[in-house]
Amino acid sequence: MDHSSDEESDISESEINDYKDKPYEELRAGKYKVKVNGMLRCPFCAGKKKQDYKYKDLLQHASGVSKGSANRRGKQKANHLALSLYLETDLANEADQIQNPVLPQPANQTPEQADVFTWPWMGIVVNIVTDPKNDNAALQSGYWLKKFAQYKPLEVYTFWSEQEQTAQAVVKFNNDWNGFVNATEFEKSFETVHHGKKDWKERKTHPGSTIYGWCARADDHASEGPIGEYLCREGKLRTISSIVQEATESRNIVVAHLANKIDQTNENLDELQYKYNEKTMSLSRMLEEKDKLHYAFLEETRKMQRLARDNVHRIMEETQNLNDELEAKKRKLDCWSKELNKREAITERERQKLDEEKKMNDVRNNSLQLASMEQKKADENVLRLVEEQKREKEEALNKILQLEKQLDAKQKLELEIEELKGKLQVMKHLGDDNDAAVQKTMKEMNDELEEKIDDLTAGESLNQTLIVKERQSNDELQEARKELIQGLKGTLSSTVRTNIGVKRMGEIDEKPFFNTCKLRFPPEEAQVQATTLCSLWQENLKNPDWHPFKIINNAQGNSQMQEIVDEEDEKLQNLKQEWGNDIYMAVITALKELNEYNPSGRYVVAELWNFKEQRKATLKEVIAYIVKNIKTLKRKR
Repeated sequence: MDHSSDEESDISESEINDYKDKPYEELRAGKYKVKVNGMLRCPFCAGKKKQDYKYKDLLQHASGVSKGSANRRGKQKANHLALSLYLETDLANEADQIQNPVLPQPANQTPEQADVFTWPWMGIVVNIVTDPKNDNAALQSGYWLKKFAQYKPLEVYTFWSEQEQTAQAVVKFNNDWNGFVNATEFEKSFETVHHGKKDWKERKTHPGSTIYGWCARADDHASEGPIGEYLCREGKLRTISSIVQEATESRNIVVAHLANKIDQTNENLDELQYKYNEKTMSLSRMLEEKDKLHYAFLEETRKMQRLARDNVHRIMEETQNLNDELEAKKRKLDCWSKELNKREAITERERQKLDEEKKMNDVRNNSLQLASMEQKKADENVLRLVEEQKREKEEALNKILQLEKQLDAKQKLELEIEELKGKLQVMKHLGDDNDAAVQKTMKEMNDELEEKIDDLTAGESLNQTLIVKERQSNDELQEARKELIQGLKGTLSSTVRTNIGVKRMGEIDEKPFFNTCKLRFPPEEAQVQATTLCSLWQENLKNPDWHPFKIINNAQGNSQMQEIVDEEDEKLQNLKQEWGNDIYMAVITALKELNEYNPSGRYVVAELWNFKEQRKATLKEVIAYIVKNIKTLKRKR
């Protein structure tokens, strides 16, 4: 690389003081420009990233380079020594005056801001009267955060007074000037509607139902009660002047520290810049040598590539000749081989094809025969079960009707007996013992009464017999339900979209678990997490030691007791807080079903279910549904 004559010839350390006079005179003559467009620059460090300096920084730069390390060139030191002398002698009037930083003052400052405030800035709200329809709303911090959102509060704390039956609140703002402005606006909003601190003092005895508010000051800080205690605990008394003074002192310390760091950084940058220039020159020389070596390497490589291409071309020609001979012989062999393979393949292919078709036909025939037999048995069982259930249902209904008639007859006999007893009592009191007609009438009535009592006894005996038969019918109906559930699980299950089906009572629905886990886990992990969590809670439901129920009075107000799920149970509360309301309701539903259908065993039981009306299905509905959809059910089975 080319270098200028100034860089090639250098001066010794002893000649620096003598050499500085020449660049100093050139600076005074204007050959080198130090002040350009009102900014100070170093004319001897052109090309550096930092071009503009303040007077103090440029003077520090020039002095630092002139007294730099031994690896700096003498001419650089002499030039910067001249620049330092020029700044101190000819540009002394350009010295910067360090200005104190101007702190932001609060907007719309008023004379009241000279008071002693509670800092961080806080507002006070009093006379909070709760609404009977929504008692808790006025005591929630979220309600006041939303109400005062335009003033950007950080937190709101409420305090309830049992004695006055009102609440108070402390509104906390940012501890900066923006927070002060928001607190002031908060206070002015109450003063505008005449509900400020002064108005509160005047109307304290009869405040009405409207809230009052103001900024917390020294008298509030020293007041008694929960407001005063909170202000003493969370804040301290400060004046605006003290806060400004503290901020000014802190800013001055930071500015001084940053100025020192800037000076030190500038020195390090200068030193790194000169090291960079030296490394650049050394790298340039190395690159020149590298270019020469690379050129020689390329020339040698081209020569070797030419020789390699010639050898490869010769070898390729010889190889091509051999390949041509081999191809000719190979073509002859291929023709003979193809003829032999063709004749052999035709015979083998036909034999394999016949064997495969025979095996496939045998397997297909066996499968069809087995399927036909199974289908025939299944159809016969379903039709037989449907007919038996229909007949048993009709018999049960007839027995129930007969029982109802017997019960009506019994009640009628009891009424007639009571009526005869009453007439006999009347005859005894009103009749004369010597009156033959009366005696005869009483005797007839007694005979009729005995006859009625005999009829009643016979009716009760028949009624007991019918009750026993009804119980037997009910037992048979229950057995029939079990048989229907067992036989139709494959066709009327809860997974099939039908109106009538078999539902597993007490089994937790996995869908809410999967929906919730999809929102919290990656798609490939959501299904595993949902299945694991659902299985864990299904085991919890089976645990007989866990009984999250409580007994309460019936909702109708009578003396009967009712067992309901205890929503305050610790396990259920933890489940709701951790996994949300959907999973919580799925567990509650399964828990209620277990308690209703199998409270002692605590295991899942199957039940015929009407999914359209969400209730237990009757045998009549199930049989009617099976008869109506018998062809569809056959295809599903």
